[in-house]
Amino acid sequence: MTTATTVRAYHQARFRGDLPTAAAQLGPGFTFRSPLVTSDSPTGHLDGLDGLLSIVTDVEMISELYGEDEATLVYDVHTASPVGTQRTAEHFRLTDGRITSILLIFDASPWHAIMAAAGLGGRQG
Repeated sequence: MTTATTVRAYHQARFRGDLPTAAAQLGPGFTFRSPLVTSDSPTGHLDGLDGLLSIVTDVEMISELYGEDEATLVYDVHTASPVGTQRTAEHFRLTDGRITSILLIFDASPWHAIMAAAGLGGRQG
């Protein structure tokens, strides 16, 4: 599989809520970093995805950049929440055709009040 095939499969599965397919794209030694969640578990970063997906109304791809063993996606996540639309960049590293790290970049400040009201803090999983 190519980098584009693997990353697209992960991205689409994640936003469909298809956790087994998303997790199947992840390789050994996987790490995930975002402003709100840090995980060294291939599935730990997907925990709680149902909560996010319950407020996502659309995902609009802006740009996809692919290299041999890395990719960057830039997209807008439209939500039915006070956050509204969240501009997001996501950088992937791959080893042997599987995703070994994801760095998710976005302005987390609008999410802090929502997470505090829900009794949630940043997660490590």
